Amino acid sequence: MNIVRTIARILLGLLFVAAGAAGLLIAPPPQPGLAGEFSTVVYASHFMNFVSAAQLLLGALLLINRFVPVALIMLAAFIYNSFAFHSTMAQSAIFAPFVVAALLVVVAWPYRAFFAAFFVARPLPTGQARSEQSAHRSNPSSVGPLP
Repeated sequence: MNIVRTIARILLGLLFVAAGAAGLLIAPPPQPGLAGEFSTVVYASHFMNFVSAAQLLLGALLLINRFVPVALIMLAAFIYNSFAFHSTMAQSAIFAPFVVAALLVVVAWPYRAFFAAFFVARPLPTGQARSEQSAHRSNPSSVGPLP
């Protein structure tokens, strides 16, 4: 299974490095409809330079196997936006974000413990959690769970 994860990480990294480099170096071909208007605005405003630079950097982090959880969190936002773009403006390529999301899940699975903290409904800062727990233990008259 480690080989599958490594291959998925490298494919995901190559995909985002290529997408980032293409966004910085190559103007896209004209597209019909809303997708074309969107692309025109994104490229004309140079917003795509920021998006492409981030994709290039995050893809490189995956390729060199450094800061992988951080790269995955940030790439999840790109994948979400890809779902939004393809479901509303370019339905002919709707499969693409599904494939990329599947690769992301395969790569993220061994890091799931790192992501668990994001799914806590009411997290407490580290220092506050310790001080409240110790105060609760030192006062035996307090009854009930911590908030």
